[in-house]
Amino acid sequence: MKKLQFLLLIPIISLIGCDQNPFGGPPYDVEGNLKIDSLKIEDYLRDNPIDGEIIRDPSGVVIIVQEEGEGSRPTTNTVVYTDYIGSLLDGSVFDTSIEAVAKEHDIFQENRNYSVLVFTIPPLTSAGNQIQGFNFGFRRLRPKSKAVLLIPSPWAYRNAENNEKIPPNSILRFDVDFKGID
Repeated sequence: MKKLQFLLLIPIISLIGCDQNPFGGPPYDVEGNLKIDSLKIEDYLRDNPIDGEIIRDPSGVVIIVQEEGEGSRPTTNTVVYTDYIGSLLDGSVFDTSIEAVAKEHDIFQENRNYSVLVFTIPPLTSAGNQIQGFNFGFRRLRPKSKAVLLIPSPWAYRNAENNEKIPPNSILRFDVDFKGID
């Protein structure tokens, strides 16, 4: 019986591991969306120059270091502390850890605690608690850095339709103030 259960698990695991949609429908095209998004990011940077050192991570995440920090870069299992402002490439802010910014952009939520985001960098093969683009981007920054992260849709919310402020397949911009690590 255990052998039969194991054999039944193999197709499920292979579907999940290959970006197949286990609930039906077409699989998400990570590579295709990364190609499309990389062109959009290059167009964005051409039309909206951002001062700083540009780092193009192999994942497709683009990091623009505006102020270099100091110390060691975070690695797997490092706890990161950061303030952030999340926006779409059209400039519309959809989220922030800063109360004044939320009020300014009309996204303030009365019952929310606006404070520094704390998260742990997971192994590269894991998504962790934050969007995967954070995991790629913060590995390239030193504590006390100020930077812009341009995150392709496969490393953000992909084609999810459950957030009215973030359309499916959106490239996200995060202006981050990297406070420190533990």
